[in-house]
This record gives sequence, structure tokens and C-alpha cells, in this order.
Amino acid sequence: MTQESQLARLGLFDAKVPRYTSYPTAPHFKNDVSAKGFADWIKAIKPGAEISLYVHVPFCRRLCWFCACRTQGTQSDSPVRAYVDVLKQEIVLLARHLPEGVRLARLHWGGGTPTLLSAEMMAELAEAIFAVTPLAKGGEFSVEIDPNEIDEPRLDALAAAGMNRASIGVQDFDPEIQETIGRIQPFDLTRDAVDMIRARGIASLNADILFGLPHQTRMRMTESVQKLLSLSPDRVALYGYAHVPWMARRQNMIPTDSLPSPKARLQLFETAQRLFMWDGYREIGIDHFATPHDGLAVAERTGKLRRNFQGYTDDRAEVLIGLGASSISRFPQGYAQNAPSTSAYTKAIRDGQFSTARGHVFSGEDLLRGRMIEALMCDFAISSEEILTTFDIAPAALDGMYRDVSAAFPDMLDLHAGGIRIRPEGKPLTRMIARHFDAYDLSKAGHSSAI
Repeated sequence: MTQESQLARLGLFDAKVPRYTSYPTAPHFKNDVSAKGFADWIKAIKPGAEISLYVHVPFCRRLCWFCACRTQGTQSDSPVRAYVDVLKQEIVLLARHLPEGVRLARLHWGGGTPTLLSAEMMAELAEAIFAVTPLAKGGEFSVEIDPNEIDEPRLDALAAAGMNRASIGVQDFDPEIQETIGRIQPFDLTRDAVDMIRARGIASLNADILFGLPHQTRMRMTESVQKLLSLSPDRVALYGYAHVPWMARRQNMIPTDSLPSPKARLQLFETAQRLFMWDGYREIGIDHFATPHDGLAVAERTGKLRRNFQGYTDDRAEVLIGLGASSISRFPQGYAQNAPSTSAYTKAIRDGQFSTARGHVFSGEDLLRGRMIEALMCDFAISSEEILTTFDIAPAALDGMYRDVSAAFPDMLDLHAGGIRIRPEGKPLTRMIARHFDAYDLSKAGHSSAI
């Protein structure tokens, strides 16, 4: 039996599973975390601790059809200006609750299109943030940059503010594919943006590229990856396109019959995977690649790789606070999400309170199962010593969980005295194996193809 037929037999090409950037996943959040509860969690942060901050900018000049993120289009700067003013009010509100001496291990601006902000807005926002929570020694300030929406003054402002990592979305360089997904971004434009970034001494560059897009073939995938490699990114996320038009109506613009089959998606992934590894990149988890010197590769080698809402990370901070509409925060106590609509978020902040709309308070086996899922997603293995030392679970119960998952995925896992490990041939099944440890209702919407 070939590996592909084994994977098919185990359901890889049919399964819909979470990406597990959190546990439980966001569809399971409820209305049991209030603005007051969120404020109490902030006050409970240890004085002098290092935390991380995510700032969400939900605006775009154009809405790409492939994107399922919560964004809104605008041709005017006025709503962006108003939004930045509200963000600054939220930062002031945050400052009232933060204990003394808190610093930032990571600051990330995402979206939407954060580079939609003018140079002046960027400078204002960065100044407001760092006045409350300065960047810690060795801290990282990263920004998602749209090559269609960046120029010299805005990059100057970001560099002056201390940005030391840039992230560029590529998706695919093929003109026909770009036309079909509503994202026109020629290679020359992307290369010029990278040159401007590098010219400002910003040495760390991330790039995102998608597989499973309409009209994608192995030859086109090869051409796009080779062009991307010519830009020498330090870190690459190779995400599978999730076609979920029932969630993101703009995806109805993409013809379903132009999408590759599940088996073809696997071949596209493997094509890109080989190219990155031939070029000296280390494979990180299920969908990232990094140069050996990059922090993500170091974290993977040293067993310190983690997973959060941006995917794989080397961020070790226990607290991640999300600012802006729909942002999600993570605390040792649970998750909290801001109001998803810009209007509801704005009203709450202008009324002098956090816009927390829903979340999840950790209980029962949440932390245990969440760590087991994260370990599989990051290391393809679970250490029994770590689990038994950290959590209240009997060895016999843990062994029973191992036996159950091993029986569900025969010949894909190794059970040993130290725990459990996914075999190399079983790595495409990682999200499905992780799902086996998920105690929540798996019928919740929002899950994507397993490959």
C-alpha cells in the first residue's frame, strides 16, 4: 500500500479539522468572559513581566477574494484615522490596569492591512504603545506589510519606531491565479518592497504563500516558490487555502471547479516543501520553514516552539493581549475576544470600558489537552514526563489516551516509554491526530481541510 493510499484510508483527504492555533478553538468561545473579567486578568499580570501585544487593523483598500479574515474595505483615510484614535484610547485604558514595569516581548501589527496607516498614524500609534509598555531587551516588533500599500515614508516611520521584523503576504506570483483570487501583486512590486525593507536595516523577513489555490499546478507552484526564494525570506508560512464561502462570502467569487483536488493539494504542498528544504530551510511544524539562524528554527531545535493565533512562534510570554476589533487575548486563566464589529468595539472603548465580547475560562482538562495538542503540532511528539509533571493525570490514564490514538492511526505513531511520537510518514495527519485529543464538539463550523 502506498503512503498516499494509507493517508486516504485514514481520511486525510476528507477530514475537516481545526488549525489548532488555540485550544479550545475560537468557535467554542462563549459569553462568559466580561470586560471586568478581562480587566482583572490584566491586573493579575506579575509586575515587571514580559507580555506580548497584538494590534489588529481591520481595513483594506481592496478585499482579496481568497481571504477569510474579518476585514472591511475603505477608499478613505477618515475611518482609519478614527480607528487609530480609538486604539490610542484603548491603550490608555490598558495602561490603567497594567501592573508596573511590564515590557513587551513581542509586538505585532496585523490585519487587514496595517500599512494602510499613514506615516504619521504609524508614528503616533507606536509612540502610544511604547509609552505604556516599552520593548524588552531582545524584543521583536513585527508588522504585516502589503507591497501594494507601502512606500518610503511609511517604511521610514516603521523603522524609526523600531520595527525589526517584516511580514509580507505573497499567496502566489502567477498572474492568472492572482486574477482569480482578487489579489494582483506582481513579483517586481514585491521585490521592490523587500528591497526597501532591507535597505532600512530590517534583517528579519517573513513571507506567506498559499497552496491549494485555483488553477495551481506543481509547475506553477515551483515557479512561485523559486521566485520567493530569490527574495531570501528568513521564515516562510506555507498555508493551505481554506475555501469556506459559507463563512467568507467574498470567496464565492472564486470558481469552485478551478480548485485542486485534495490529493492535488498534497502534491502542491510536497512540491513546495521539497524546494524549501533543498534550499537549506528547516521544516518547522506542519507548515512553516525557516533558515537555520532564524528564531523559529532555534526554538524548534531546542524544544521551545509554541503555537498561537499567528501560527508557530518562538514567543514564550504567558500573556498575549489583543488590541482592536475582534482581537483575541490569551492569559493563563483563559481567552478573551474583543467585539468583532468596529462599531461595537469603538462604542465600548469610547464609553471607557474594554470591548470584551466573549471568551473562554480554562477548566477541567483544557490546559492538559491544550498542551498535548500543542506538543503534537510543534514537536510531533508528547513527552510523558512533561505531562505527568505539569498536570494532574494518572500514568494509566495517559497511557490509555496513547493507546486510543495509536489504534485510530495504525502504523503512524510510535509508543515508547517516554511518550508518543508521530512517524515521518504520519506527519500529514498531524492535525487529525491532534483532534483525537480534542474533548469539544467537533461539528463546530470553521474547520478546514486536513491538508
